[in-house]
Amino acid sequence: MSGLWQPTQLQAMYYGPSSVKKHLLSHLPSDSSKAFVITGSSLATKTSLIGQVESILGSKHHVGTFASIGQHAPITQLDEAVESVMKNSSIDTLISIGGGSPIDSAKVISHRSHERQGRYLYHITIPTTLSAAECTLIGGYTNEKGTKVSVAHPRLIPQVILYDSSFAKETPQKLWLSTGIRSLDHAVELMYYPTASEAPTKQLCLTAISQLFEYLPKCKKEPENEDYITRLQLASFTSLLGLGLNLKGPLGLSHTLGYALGSPYNIPHGMTSCLTLPSVVRLKANNPEDAEQLARVLPFIGQQRSGHDQRDAIRVGDAIDELLKTLGLDATLKDFNVNEDQVPKISKMATNSEQGELFDKVVSLIRSKL
Repeated sequence: MSGLWQPTQLQAMYYGPSSVKKHLLSHLPSDSSKAFVITGSSLATKTSLIGQVESILGSKHHVGTFASIGQHAPITQLDEAVESVMKNSSIDTLISIGGGSPIDSAKVISHRSHERQGRYLYHITIPTTLSAAECTLIGGYTNEKGTKVSVAHPRLIPQVILYDSSFAKETPQKLWLSTGIRSLDHAVELMYYPTASEAPTKQLCLTAISQLFEYLPKCKKEPENEDYITRLQLASFTSLLGLGLNLKGPLGLSHTLGYALGSPYNIPHGMTSCLTLPSVVRLKANNPEDAEQLARVLPFIGQQRSGHDQRDAIRVGDAIDELLKTLGLDATLKDFNVNEDQVPKISKMATNSEQGELFDKVVSLIRSKL
């Protein structure tokens, strides 16, 4: 066994109630830092969270807020946010609050800042979902054609993550639970990702899978339980942070299918994982190397291995299906107005081909979810 793991520029990760109040100011890059907040309209208009952050920053540090980032980070809104930040050269810090779209948008803004001004911006993030966007060097957004595209650079990973259960409590339950399945998607697909190291990546992923299987159902029953919320935030963190700088392209087929379904059909990425992950796992079970890695998951979700990797990998897919039913997240593509005539287009986007064995298998997989 041999391999390489490369760490990211993350400097600090805090977790627990009131972590924002306790640690936000002390982790600004300087005493004179000027911060710009990036978030979505729901958090800004339906909760007091954005006002709390602005109050903590005070007039000394807070210079503006952009609160119109939509699902999948549409380019029009992103361009507006970029211009808002570029107008003020004193801004050295971005504070993203929310799920994957505000977090990724902050990364793209930092990327544009480097392109136009020669400097990346310091990034503090306060995640309110379990998407784990805070753990990667990729900033995704939706272009003018409705296609998900991205920028990537090691300097785009946030320097500070503040997991605050009091902030996450404001997230609607379905969004919270479905993004938990997104984290599960990360952890499962990293088990067979070509450049994922054994330590810490795969070992952290197995821990994340165990915690997600245990605490997602508990959190569904007790959504206000801040201990469960915090444990899920840490599971989300360990599902993806362990990859470090070993990222070389999309994580796997479930993710590429998610990109083909998400922006074009306005399906949240948490729900795309619900739609694709179990079937992709069963498909991957046909590859002996992938099956060997997937079979390792069983003891971490309370099941014993049989010694037959293919059958055991299929059981992992079946267990994810059962988890989805428990969480009330089992769904079909028709629930999102995706019909038979769209299957070839989705398959082409996911496989970057129009024929061949993988294309045919993906067509069958998608049809099974109609």
